[in-house]
Amino acid sequence: MFAIVVGLIVTLVVVAIVINAFQQHKAKIEAEKRTEIAKQKSIIDETENVLMAASQFPLSPKLVWVLHQRVQNALKIMLELNPSLPEIRQRVKDAEARVQSIDLNSSASEQNSFSLPDNDKMIIQMIQAIKKLRVLLRSEHSKGKVDTQMYMQEDRSLERLQLRVNVETLARRGNAALSSSMLGSARQYFEKAIGALEAQTQPDEYMQTRHAELSARLQEIQDNLKNVNAQDRARKKAEERDELDELFAPKKKW
Repeated sequence: MFAIVVGLIVTLVVVAIVINAFQQHKAKIEAEKRTEIAKQKSIIDETENVLMAASQFPLSPKLVWVLHQRVQNALKIMLELNPSLPEIRQRVKDAEARVQSIDLNSSASEQNSFSLPDNDKMIIQMIQAIKKLRVLLRSEHSKGKVDTQMYMQEDRSLERLQLRVNVETLARRGNAALSSSMLGSARQYFEKAIGALEAQTQPDEYMQTRHAELSARLQEIQDNLKNVNAQDRARKKAEERDELDELFAPKKKW
């Protein structure tokens, strides 16, 4: 009888341990599932925010497809982790429809067709969006979602766009400084823009044309600064001469 009681106690302890281990394992799986869902939700929010910000400038259909594909993949993972969410199932269908609707063979918008926003805050957001796009593109390439040729082509296009925004922003500020007769500041802005263009190993038509235009503006500024400095030196010499003439002038007799 005693042995039976001991056996029951041992059995209950073992069952309790097993149940506790199972509950802990289940809780761990649920926690990991919640963490993964939160990760995928973050990927979706990040990508959609970039897509919204990128509406300010031209993107190739292939890059748009990559971004929507990224959203679709994240939604599918969320649905696999939690199939009971009907809203996620519908979002997966919507994402699939958007991906399929993109014509990869359509021509990309020309970068020449876009213009800088007037607001500096919007320009900063544009530059941040371009940088984020390059990060996301690199991430998708590292996952094998984008082939190397496409990655290099799209990243190069984003690099040129980033350069264009940078150069045009500096040129605009240089022209504003020039209008305010701030020749020194204008010169610095134009020099920075020219330096960014000269750092490119494969200049295209835009880079060559803009380099020539900005170099001409810079030369005008330098010529004006030389003239201003020459005028200052002449004025100082004239003032010094007047002081000497006054000092050595014959004293008047009263």
